[in-house]
Amino acid sequence: MLLPRAAAGLLLTVLALLASTEAGARTVYRCVQGGTVSLATAPEPGSKCVAKEIDDNAVSTPNLWGSMGVFSGTLYEREQEGQKVYSTRNLPGSTPYLKFTVQTPPGEPAHPGLGRVGKPRLDRYPSEFKAAARRTGVDDAWLRAVAHAESDFDARAVSPKGAMGVMQLMPDVAKEYGVADPFSSTESINAGARHLSGLMKRYKGDLALVAAAYNAGIGTVSRYGGVPPYAETQEYVSKVTALYELYLRALGKKAAPERPAL
Repeated sequence: MLLPRAAAGLLLTVLALLASTEAGARTVYRCVQGGTVSLATAPEPGSKCVAKEIDDNAVSTPNLWGSMGVFSGTLYEREQEGQKVYSTRNLPGSTPYLKFTVQTPPGEPAHPGLGRVGKPRLDRYPSEFKAAARRTGVDDAWLRAVAHAESDFDARAVSPKGAMGVMQLMPDVAKEYGVADPFSSTESINAGARHLSGLMKRYKGDLALVAAAYNAGIGTVSRYGGVPPYAETQEYVSKVTALYELYLRALGKKAAPERPAL
């Protein structure tokens, strides 16, 4: 049976009640491991965990999951350092305690993009991409991969989240880079390249983090300490990475993979 959206809060309440902390406030840990998230009453071995105090008298509980849509799971019980602890991750020695289904709140800016992985399209705005790459130092192949994933090079594209143009700039990003017309291919590509250049510096060239931040925002990447566990963002990062390889080869910057002679 699908529980209402309040079930996310109910699960937190159950965890808080099971947690052994001082009266008035309980501690729940949000733990990330291998791109997956769990909630627990104690830090999990092998996970990066952040403690969150839950006020017993709070009218509503915070959303610690993020935006993951509807999903089902199990709350597990196990012994850890001589104490009984609970977690939504199945760790060694765990036994099932409670089944749950939750719907996490929408509203994150993450999106899978409007373009699909396909053949490279070198005919789309070649002079604009070359000029933006030269000005910002961002690889031409990377710019094209992002534009392909974002809009399939449609200068009039508008996403359900409100992103616009070839590079699918959100209104606040367009404003930050002084874009007067987000549907101008030249303005969009220039602003997208500048934004990507800043992200490359911030993340020291880690393209997965650059793509994740372009997709879901810098704050979201910071909150999760890496690529956020949203299906949309993970799909987006995989798509841009695959497209980047295709554009590198199409532009002659990388040899095609070797194949066996048949």
